Amino acid sequence: MSGAGGTRRVRAGRRTVEVHRPDKVLFPGGGDAKEYTKGDLVDFHRAVAPFMLPHLRGRPLMLERHPDGIDGPAFMQKNTPEHYPEWIPRVEVAKEGGTVHHTVCGDTATLLYLADQASITLHRWLSRADRVDHPDRLVFDLDPPGDGFEAVREAARLLGELLDELELPSAPMTTGSRGLHVIVPLNGRHEFDEVRAFARDVAGTLADVHPDRLTTAPRKKERGERLYLDIQRNAYAQTAVVPYTVRPRPGAPVATPITWGRLDDPELHARRWTIADAVEQARTDPWSGLLNRGRALGPARRRLNALRG
Repeated sequence: MSGAGGTRRVRAGRRTVEVHRPDKVLFPGGGDAKEYTKGDLVDFHRAVAPFMLPHLRGRPLMLERHPDGIDGPAFMQKNTPEHYPEWIPRVEVAKEGGTVHHTVCGDTATLLYLADQASITLHRWLSRADRVDHPDRLVFDLDPPGDGFEAVREAARLLGELLDELELPSAPMTTGSRGLHVIVPLNGRHEFDEVRAFARDVAGTLADVHPDRLTTAPRKKERGERLYLDIQRNAYAQTAVVPYTVRPRPGAPVATPITWGRLDDPELHARRWTIADAVEQARTDPWSGLLNRGRALGPARRRLNALRG
């Protein structure tokens, strides 16, 4: 980075991105949490870009922006503002009563520009812009009733074992918030309704076997102390946090892919990695080859039906 007067210029490939007010604090320090600035967020995005971009390319995004830092007002941005540079791609997708022009991020320069806009968390569609009705990712969100992680660890193991029985590849990711996401790569041939119905039946199968620990009840008052197996993200225009995106919490925790074996690490929790060390974890390639193993759901559906009797 270089520059003066409250603006830095960051080179990213063939482009140079201006970062305004890089010393602005986005993550105030306090307690055990370190302070991080917009410049720190930009530096992290530049370092993590090689690992993050494969999860972003070609997908409509929803941006969670915090212009005054995580303690200030925030808003979700779907439509791409007119002042965004022309070189940042958009995709027009249908919504009820009209269309939305979502931002698409395919290179480091775009990633840095979004960081300059204080887009702290990036949320992606589970489908690509060229086939928005056909997801190539399925996501289970393991949402615990509190901040404890042992229930998340146990639920992830149970879900992973069931997905193995169904012969579906899968991998976990810390969310940077409270729980885990478990991701299943698909071949993109199924529409959202079919994928969602399959995810609902997988979650329901687990909850039926472990009714004291797991639930599929969307309403919090019906869950009690049980972990919620959330499949609601598997629908048109719904989003999930992008692997390696930062979450708006003290210390700048990062949603971080892990291996199944990492579940045995007693120090693992949802906010285990931050912008200080998530790149080091990314370099271990925890999801090696996963994204190239997208499957059809037909055989898995038949196996699931046989298990359910």
